[in-house]
Amino acid sequence: MTTPEQKLAIGRERPAVADIAGAKPTPLGKDAKLSVPSAIQNRDEKQPLVQGTTYEFDEQDEPLLKENPHRFVMFPIQYNDIWQFYKQAEASFWTAEEIDLSKDLSDWNDRLNDDERFFISYVLAFFAASDGIVNENLAQRFCSEIQIPEARSFYGFQIMVENIHSETYSLLIDTYISDPAQRTFLFDAVDTIPCIRKKADWALRWITDKESTYASRLVAFAAVEGIFFSGSFASIFWLKKRGLMPGLTFSNELISRDEGLHTDFACLIFSHLRHRPSKQVVQNIIVEAVAIEQEFLTDALPVALLGMNSELMKQYIEFVADRLLYALGNEKYYNATNPFDFMESISLPGKTNFFEKRVGDYQKAGVMASTKKEAPGAEARAHAEAGGGITFDEDF
Repeated sequence: MTTPEQKLAIGRERPAVADIAGAKPTPLGKDAKLSVPSAIQNRDEKQPLVQGTTYEFDEQDEPLLKENPHRFVMFPIQYNDIWQFYKQAEASFWTAEEIDLSKDLSDWNDRLNDDERFFISYVLAFFAASDGIVNENLAQRFCSEIQIPEARSFYGFQIMVENIHSETYSLLIDTYISDPAQRTFLFDAVDTIPCIRKKADWALRWITDKESTYASRLVAFAAVEGIFFSGSFASIFWLKKRGLMPGLTFSNELISRDEGLHTDFACLIFSHLRHRPSKQVVQNIIVEAVAIEQEFLTDALPVALLGMNSELMKQYIEFVADRLLYALGNEKYYNATNPFDFMESISLPGKTNFFEKRVGDYQKAGVMASTKKEAPGAEARAHAEAGGGITFDEDF
């Protein structure tokens, strides 16, 4: 009997999913042993994920984390740049019902080959679970730790947005994958696909780590949304370049914009913190995330596709990681260039009619008009120039 995993692997020489460490492929049942990140594989549960991330000060000395008796009332706004990010998120609201998938299935069945379907299936499988993990962190940790209403507003809105993303990815899998067993296999990817489990496990360990500081965990989840998501976003923009899957690629444009804003917000909050981890600790967290993401892409892209392969993807991840490091106040680590020309052109505002649909940079009418401050990007860039804010712009 053909397993869901084998169905995904039809047409390739390599059988299904190889273990990250290079061992032979193994069955992915509930009892299968799944690999965990090398940095935490043998870690004492009482030790932090990355050395130097533990508390060396009382977080009540951190203004954003100090108990705030005024946290229940929104006005007067004390942090205008943080408030602007909330208003930007509010202006960018959309729902899963706005995505038209009517033309996608014919492309999926007739225009994508087996290797491309395998790759995109892995991407969607990761995305289907990832937003729930981000929300777990927001609900369990960040929302209760942050004490200023401006940031709480953003986090609360982000939870709703992540739910919309999760619904969208579930609808995409439901639409493209007709076999119920294969669909379940992808929905359960955290348990069934080791390279996805590895990414999930790394993020979940940061949520449960009681020793690491808020600042260190902020960097870790900036890596989750800014690095773990970036290669997968690029893969779908690669389909857009080829004129394929208009529903999927439009949803990707909306979701990648949202996640870019979430990553920018993490960097902005980081720039406001009085007590930050050392640059070496920040670098260690990012480099660890890059290694895990590169392993995922090696597994999801076992064969070279037209204009897309695992080596190019690895380079792209390093390019994105350098930008994130810079946004967090660090120097570049990889000095990588962007290997994908299509990722240079996607962010030109209003440049494309995108299959005759509205472009993905639309905003809800009137929301931002109610604020007379500078655009979030301008204020964020000012923070970066002051020594540690965000600078994600056209290339991200």
